[in-house]
Amino acid sequence: MQKKLIISLTILLSLSLSSCAKYNDNNPNTSNISKGNNITESKDNNSEKLPNNKTENESKVSTKEASSKPSKSADASSLSNKEIHWGYRPNKEFRTPEIVESVNELLKKYSGYFVGDTSSKKLYLTFDEGYENGYTGEILDILKANNVPAAFFVTKPYIEKEKDLINRMVNEGHIVGNHTSNHPAMPSVTDDEDKFNKEFTDTEESFKAVTGKDMPKFFRPPMGRYSEKSLYLTEKLGYKSVFWSFAHKDWEVNNQPSVEHTIKKIKGGMHNGCVILLHAVSESNTKALDSVIKDLKAEGYEFLSLDKLN
Repeated sequence: MQKKLIISLTILLSLSLSSCAKYNDNNPNTSNISKGNNITESKDNNSEKLPNNKTENESKVSTKEASSKPSKSADASSLSNKEIHWGYRPNKEFRTPEIVESVNELLKKYSGYFVGDTSSKKLYLTFDEGYENGYTGEILDILKANNVPAAFFVTKPYIEKEKDLINRMVNEGHIVGNHTSNHPAMPSVTDDEDKFNKEFTDTEESFKAVTGKDMPKFFRPPMGRYSEKSLYLTEKLGYKSVFWSFAHKDWEVNNQPSVEHTIKKIKGGMHNGCVILLHAVSESNTKALDSVIKDLKAEGYEFLSLDKLN
């Protein structure tokens, strides 16, 4: 009788332990903090607005899609090519803007940046150059007078049409980064890796033909559109993808904000480690730039080159 009782208790205990293990594996409230990061992804499904009218949910990539980083020899076809529009949540407290955690993980995996050193008052000034509108020479004058380094992200047509400006950028110590040959949304060209790579290499070849130098390996995705697959293929070519933590509506050449508004807007969006995106076609940016630089330096900010990113 005792033997039968012991056997019965053993069976019941075994079933109980099995049930507990199954519960812990499936319980959504079980703690699951990513290695090396004590911030967990929010479970709040509210669609808070981000810039470019994108919601938080639209900017998300699932943690399954952002899983372990593949090697550079991995098959890129296994990666998500869901197009994501760059977005962040600004604030008025001069703090680092927030991005969703899944996007932050993608940046970490594929050499992506949207801020630099956030521990002190460092700024990184960048300009996008799709075409020349007559202001880049003046911008370079202002940078030189204030001893400020910058990065200019340029397309292949810009390099070929504006050889003197490109050489001046290089000779005056600025970074000239890659902004592609044809300015596509990068996820739209990932199906053909040769075509994807050509967006970079054609621009590199034009740059070398004009300057005699290799193009620095900094890339800005056109229109801020990217996917996990495009970030992977970009890093595979040796590039850092450089997004931004401040920008404003400055690209409409026939609808420019006032200089006063531009100064206030730029200064109000600064924070430690800010990567500033300005469009060099903007008259307002050009007229505001000297005052902005002098005011920010007076506030204790220091401008660094992108090659100081780490």
